[in-house]
Amino acid sequence: MIINRDNSGITTDAVSEGELQELRVKVHDSAAVQQLASYLAHLLQEIDPGQSRPLVLVSIGTDRLTGDSLGPLVGSRARELAPGLSVYGTLEEPVHAINLAEKIKEINQVYQKPLVVAVDACLGQAHNVGTVSIGRGALYPGTGVHKDLPPVGEIFISGVVNVGGFLEYLVLQNTRLCLVMQIADCIARCLMLTCSTWLPQCPAAATSEACTQICNHGATGLTARPSIRVR
Repeated sequence: MIINRDNSGITTDAVSEGELQELRVKVHDSAAVQQLASYLAHLLQEIDPGQSRPLVLVSIGTDRLTGDSLGPLVGSRARELAPGLSVYGTLEEPVHAINLAEKIKEINQVYQKPLVVAVDACLGQAHNVGTVSIGRGALYPGTGVHKDLPPVGEIFISGVVNVGGFLEYLVLQNTRLCLVMQIADCIARCLMLTCSTWLPQCPAAATSEACTQICNHGATGLTARPSIRVR
């Protein structure tokens, strides 16, 4: 869980501020998935033009808090839609504050120079709730609940699930699951579209008419299964 400190209005234009490059879209925008996928492909090409680095998704969060379940929901759905993508952080095996450092170490041991895309939920201003931001740079999980955790990734994707600034844990507990699932679905479909062209091991079906229908009408089967892991 992170805090979105941006005071600007919602925009669908990529912005650059120093080394920060970011795109923000409304999750209910009909073109949101295509815009996010296009910009993600642009960032991947910019960072790894030779496509030589293994792509790894790290979805951070826990299903014990509705507002913080965005990451695990994205991870589970991305594993279904983009089976060629290496995924850490699902509903069954979440990546959270307790095991984050361990998982980062594991990824760096398993993969040589991994290109990590990090996903997390975000608390922000009221007019930004229901938006997804994607950009170049590390994601700093835990800032929304005042935790000091290591930065993750070279590309971040964050979804604003609720308003931040006060009683963060209570806000997370009272976040609407419907909105979290809608944001998760949007991000997962973005990853599917990008991986269909970026990862050769992804099934050819990902670029077929079925893929287009999913992106236009939404993917089904995104369900929140309770975790029984002891943390």
